Amino acid sequence: MKKLVVGVVCLLAVLRAVPCSAADAIAEPEVARAGLSVIDWIIIAVYACGTIGLGWYYSRKQESTQEYFVGSGNMNPVLVGVSLFATLLSTISYLSMPGETLGKGPVNMMSMFALPFVYVIVGFVLLPVYMKQRVTSAYELLEQKLGLSVRLLGASMFIVLRLVWMSLLIYLTAKALTIMLGVGEDQIPWIALVTGFVAVIYTSLGGLRAVIITDLMQTLLLYGGALLVLGMITYDLGGVSWMPTEWNPAWDTQPIFSTDFSTRVTVVGTLLNYVVWYVCTSGGDQTSVQRFMATKDASAARWALATQLTVSVIVAVTLGFVGFALSGYFSAHPEFLPGDIALKGNADKVFPHFIAFHLPPGISGLVVAAMFAAAMSSIDSGVNSITAVVMTDGLDRFGRAPKTERQHVTMARWMAFGIGAVVVLASTEMGAIPGNITAMTTKTANLLTTPIFGLFFFALFVPFASPKGVWIGTFFGTMTATVIAFSGPLVLALHQQFGIDPVALGSMLVETLDKETGETILSCRDPISFQWIAPAAITVDIATGMIASLLFPRRSSTESGQPGLSA
Repeated sequence: MKKLVVGVVCLLAVLRAVPCSAADAIAEPEVARAGLSVIDWIIIAVYACGTIGLGWYYSRKQESTQEYFVGSGNMNPVLVGVSLFATLLSTISYLSMPGETLGKGPVNMMSMFALPFVYVIVGFVLLPVYMKQRVTSAYELLEQKLGLSVRLLGASMFIVLRLVWMSLLIYLTAKALTIMLGVGEDQIPWIALVTGFVAVIYTSLGGLRAVIITDLMQTLLLYGGALLVLGMITYDLGGVSWMPTEWNPAWDTQPIFSTDFSTRVTVVGTLLNYVVWYVCTSGGDQTSVQRFMATKDASAARWALATQLTVSVIVAVTLGFVGFALSGYFSAHPEFLPGDIALKGNADKVFPHFIAFHLPPGISGLVVAAMFAAAMSSIDSGVNSITAVVMTDGLDRFGRAPKTERQHVTMARWMAFGIGAVVVLASTEMGAIPGNITAMTTKTANLLTTPIFGLFFFALFVPFASPKGVWIGTFFGTMTATVIAFSGPLVLALHQQFGIDPVALGSMLVETLDKETGETILSCRDPISFQWIAPAAITVDIATGMIASLLFPRRSSTESGQPGLSA
């Protein structure tokens, strides 16, 4: 244990020792600091070591995989709800919400009005059915109705989804920290190593109980950091003059609805996207289903859901206000903003810059620790959930599990560590995804979230669903999500290969200049906004799956495996 702690401190010290050439090159005013101070790094190191210690503490109490993966199924629903929130609101959200409000406009904050619909659908339609089945892996439910092939399909898609999600999360966290450290993006792999190392160590040791307890700590730290930023800016400006009273001309056009589906953000698109995403995540993602299974019954699971959604509203509004406050602060002090960061265009960089260069020593450390916390809250949950799926849907299902419970838990820990290592390595390839943080995450998270939920929809609510029909629906739903997510690059490829005019496909050519090479880079605007990925994908998935199930019905009751569940 001591060696692990020493290792974390040494890694942090190495990062601190990297020359801050970029920071030295920024001609900041005297009121701005030169980056993170020694006290900031002490706070971050203490937090990292504390979480590893907590994982070690809970590891001593584990004697079964049931305890490791679902905490014995009787955990406090409020803690579970906070953990659900922390899992889904990661560093990505912590940075993207202020950046989206600051650089694009406030309509994304309207998503909170979608959450009551989410509570009704998930709490009173899905949870009563799910909580009747006490399972470790959500994908066990699929085999009971649709057979082994669909179970393995769901488990495989979930693993791919979470691996991509966690890799993107570590990449974006590391990228933000390069701004705070004043180092180049070539240091991203080292920063990713530190973040992933801490999260994977305490997750692989402590299991779900350690994950949920640290998620509570991380949520408090994350929210406290946002409040500190608001307080500092309000004090500096002498009040809440940062609150906008009219539409900022620099913001995008964000109408209530538009028949032009290339419009990046609309009110209707925001609401529909969030309803679909939350329902699909709650009903198909192992990280969510695993949390619900950790509670006593459907009523307790609803309490957990209500807690999750309530905290989501509070934090989302606060982070939206942080975006407004940053806009007001740098509009009042434009001389404080470096030349390579702008309020429009690369607004995602403004928040991490403010944290490192404009907060007092100590406070910066707390906020950076909050960023680490937000990253780790998603990494720990993803690693634990993937490990549960691999163990339950892979080794256990095919009789390859260890002979004793002690060996089972040991294997789960080593597997969690290995999965984390893969994620850290894959994070270095995430820079190729186009768009700001909000667009990047939606183009990855929604690609498989809706098709995975489609499997559960067919298994639990469509009596005539057949395995072939479900596979066909999943294929078309996934293709729909992929085409919309990368519609811009697809249009560019069609233009370059076949000479098709992008205008004919509802897009247009965009030329940008690479500052490093001086070369002109061609791209195409997405003809369909990323907000329509989830609604379109789930609609196509369900429609084609139902039609295919009627065309290719089950041949016998044995084709789908065990008897079906009743909705």
